[in-house]
Amino acid sequence: MSRKFAKRNFSGQSRREFLLKTGRVVSTVGAAAALAPFGAVNAFAQASDYKAMVCIFQFGGNDANNMVVPMGARYAEYAAGRPSIAIPQASLLSTPTAGGEAFGLHPSLAPIHAHYAAKRLAIVANVGMLVRPTTKAEYKANSVPVPMNLFSHSDQQMQWQNASPNAPSSTGWGGRVADRLQGLNAPSSFPPSVAINGNALQLIGLETKPTTVADGFGISGNDGSAAANARQASLQEMLQFDSGVVLFQAANTVLNDGIAVVKLIQDAASSAGPLTTAFPGSSLGQQLAQVAKIVQIRAALGMKRQIFFVTQGGYDTHDGQLPTHANLLADLAASMQAFYNATVEMGVTDQVVTFTESEFNRTFNPNGNVGTDHAWGGHCLALGGPVKGGDMYGQFPTLALTGPDDSGTRGNWIPTTSLDQYGATFAQWFGVHPIDLPLVFPNIVNFPVKTLPFMV
Repeated sequence: MSRKFAKRNFSGQSRREFLLKTGRVVSTVGAAAALAPFGAVNAFAQASDYKAMVCIFQFGGNDANNMVVPMGARYAEYAAGRPSIAIPQASLLSTPTAGGEAFGLHPSLAPIHAHYAAKRLAIVANVGMLVRPTTKAEYKANSVPVPMNLFSHSDQQMQWQNASPNAPSSTGWGGRVADRLQGLNAPSSFPPSVAINGNALQLIGLETKPTTVADGFGISGNDGSAAANARQASLQEMLQFDSGVVLFQAANTVLNDGIAVVKLIQDAASSAGPLTTAFPGSSLGQQLAQVAKIVQIRAALGMKRQIFFVTQGGYDTHDGQLPTHANLLADLAASMQAFYNATVEMGVTDQVVTFTESEFNRTFNPNGNVGTDHAWGGHCLALGGPVKGGDMYGQFPTLALTGPDDSGTRGNWIPTTSLDQYGATFAQWFGVHPIDLPLVFPNIVNFPVKTLPFMV
């Protein structure tokens, strides 16, 4: 697929650049209501009723064809289709399925491989954006609606987050989940959704608004030193300066709200001891460390439901894919394992699920630069105590160029599981009633099977 389809990632870059220039803050998307004072915070929230969803978005388009590889007889089909970038069969991490077919995970995923046998890690096959179930014949005949601007980074990133493949939407499916369950966190008014390292469309609801924690700046705020006090005083002066420019004044309001949230977190964390779990020093590792700190103070914040969104970039592997992809997956696995260890330390293993998303898969057929181009359906991972792991869910595609699952000629797999079904599975576990699923995923009505059985 040509690079001309690539657009800028929808990840709040311009706002993040502004944050990086102004100091250690937490920003918010919009509403002051989400940042109202705590009011009566329920410090005795029942831990048994707590649930959290943690989404890891792999920006750029993860090559799921090398993340999950068929073994046995089908490995020859895989190797023949990817002669320059195939993973050696001997290095794959075995993941047998209930149906008897064996697959293998990329060797870089070794840190989380043991969770598969322990039935805490599940593979969800061939997930992607769909308006309704779509066959190759229907796609070729243009007889069914398909997502707008397939193979475009920014469009598919937005659609994965807003679950609206054929119409614009200013809200995301995670935000709409939070809308449905906002009463569970009452009387706390701490935002139910938190994005790390940039704004997340996925977390914006009609009624609830997320908080955004700037990556690399922590949640510790002012450490009490003279230098920190001076920085905060300077920031406050800047925020109070009336520039007369509407956009800058709006940013000032966001940052003022962010300072208030920092204080709320500081107050809640004052009685919590430090976590002993070590996290990787990478951006993803540190983002998940931030999530763990907020989960740790869930009771003090009065939270029973929380949704988190973290990001990992670099997956647009048009050339020299093998080492780049191996390093990205190694970071993903090490970071996911560290976060899982933190949930064990906090005693919430059975109440937290971590899952992956990416805007699209890569072409099965590599290009001439030992890389891959933009494709469609790919595989996702779900990890945690609530996951019915040790199996693959959904339908693995036929690895044949121009075959029954290829929308073109290079291995652009037509998804057989929609983002709606994938997301609805998490939403229903989280507490959304099946009757309310169409309010979160409008196109779920087009799919006879609404959810997959990979969550308890």
